[in-house]
Amino acid sequence: MEKTLDERFEFRNVHSDEAQQTADIEEICFPPNEACSRKMMVERVNAAPETFLVAVDRESGKIAGFLNGIATEESVFRDEFFMDAGLHHPSGENIMLLGLDVLPEYRMQGLGRALMTRYAEREKAKGRKKLYLTCLDNKVAMYSRMEFRDLGISGSVWGGEEWHDMVREL
Repeated sequence: MEKTLDERFEFRNVHSDEAQQTADIEEICFPPNEACSRKMMVERVNAAPETFLVAVDRESGKIAGFLNGIATEESVFRDEFFMDAGLHHPSGENIMLLGLDVLPEYRMQGLGRALMTRYAEREKAKGRKKLYLTCLDNKVAMYSRMEFRDLGISGSVWGGEEWHDMVREL
């Protein structure tokens, strides 16, 4: 009998000693022009560990995937969120999601959706109002299935790409 996601993975906040592991995963999951730098990932983990949700493979003890963001009072996604962990305001009513990373060997098993669902539930329980993200055109349908609404083309030019702004009400 196949194990459930809860049996296979531990879902929890990131630990400070896992910053390099998250940076390694980011480099695997995103092309160089879109990936968060190692330095920035370490800064994010240190500045806002409570806005990370990692899925740790119970067999290997390694992170299989994670979702990360920063809290803010703002409601428009801007590129500075990717580059400045100092923009994190722990009491902010919104979360700007900065990356959903799932290692290739764990994809197509529902892990990305499970991370998003658990993240949304956790942040709603904290009193957050909305989750925002940007995505490429080919990911709009996937995020729509995760209850995000497409707001159209973003002002973000991160990585030289054209992004869609998306929002999920909590």
